[in-house]
Amino acid sequence: MQLVPTVVDLITKAHEPALLRFGICWQHDPDDSPLPFAGDERFRILDVNWRDSRGACWARAEIMKLWDGEQWYLQTDSHCRFIQGWDTKLIRMMGQTGSPKPILSTYANAFTPREPGSMLPEILSGPPQLIALETFTDLGIPKLKPLEMIDAASRNRPAAARFLSAGFLFAQGKFIEEVPYDPELYFFGEEISMTLRAFTAGYDLFHPIENVAWHDYVRAYAIRHWEDHASTTSDVVQQRSQTWGDLDKLSQQKVQLLLHGKAHDPAITSSMNLLGRFGLGTARTRDDYEKYAGVSFGLRKLQDYTRYAYEPPNPAAPADWPDRVHTWLVRVAVNASALPSDALDEQSFWVVAIHDKDKREIRRHDFQRRELTVSGSEPQIILILEIQSGIIPAYWSVLPISRLGRGLVRLEGTLAESDFSIIEDEIDVP
Repeated sequence: MQLVPTVVDLITKAHEPALLRFGICWQHDPDDSPLPFAGDERFRILDVNWRDSRGACWARAEIMKLWDGEQWYLQTDSHCRFIQGWDTKLIRMMGQTGSPKPILSTYANAFTPREPGSMLPEILSGPPQLIALETFTDLGIPKLKPLEMIDAASRNRPAAARFLSAGFLFAQGKFIEEVPYDPELYFFGEEISMTLRAFTAGYDLFHPIENVAWHDYVRAYAIRHWEDHASTTSDVVQQRSQTWGDLDKLSQQKVQLLLHGKAHDPAITSSMNLLGRFGLGTARTRDDYEKYAGVSFGLRKLQDYTRYAYEPPNPAAPADWPDRVHTWLVRVAVNASALPSDALDEQSFWVVAIHDKDKREIRRHDFQRRELTVSGSEPQIILILEIQSGIIPAYWSVLPISRLGRGLVRLEGTLAESDFSIIEDEIDVP
């Protein structure tokens, strides 16, 4: 529902709209009305029955095949809005990086359409965002998060970055040849995969220092790929012989193989050539990236400099830095009676953060409403977070987000010594 408004916004806000070329993977029902761009020579459209779709990464890989030597490549989602003159602004920023192979990427700030097909968005103001590392999954795959770039106004050039976003990525056109999308990636893990592959291929990573685009993250009107490719009893899955879960399992194994050199599944590990042209580049190594970003994929740990999302590259760290990073179990007690009724709506969620003694955020986790249980004679909600950090937890904060995506009242408090403890690290390295 947002594809046409997104394209119209790109065209009307470009300084040089005649120079634009669009590659679109249109995944839709055959009964849908045709796109209004069919007769425009600027468009190359892949017409795909939604039943044949294999997810976002597959679609990105298909779109890359439409490249015809264009100088620049913008990868973006079909539910975005843009700043006036976005095209010349991005090209100017690329020159400001001073890098021969720069990439501009970010988690764009949010907007909400006033209605599904509306061109009139409600855009959230605020500084541009950077991409930070939140934690690692049990499979050793980084989970990323957006943070405000609080010093953006004082900068005169793009900021160095650790990670890429799949929803907004601007690079030279040759990026398509040098770092082609792996169609077997599914969703989670695609961004760290592309980050590591781009970095090892010699690309330098940057964040824009002004808002160039906005992204509709909620999309309550949309059906996700994993929703209509979920059941083994569906006609779609029977035709493809794979649920989204099957696709995701292979995808995460491949990401593991890329990050760790091996995967949990021995069959995957024994097929090292499985990655092929979707493996690491040759200009830099995985170890070079870990030092640059301040992470250890194998130990699933990050340096405090990285946790605070300070600008990379990380300063040189002692070889034993992982030994100084501990796993903490933190308990947060929230008085539910202090919250508005919307905070306990079934479709709300809570942004829970743990902070250091200077109230800098060291860990954040989104709790869905179904994860929250009111207990005891007092309306109290107990939240348990596991934090990996070399920093002692000191404060907590809770910000409920309503079903409409709006922040409600923010609560905060101090952590007593009895509220947190160090637990033993039990890393099952792939």
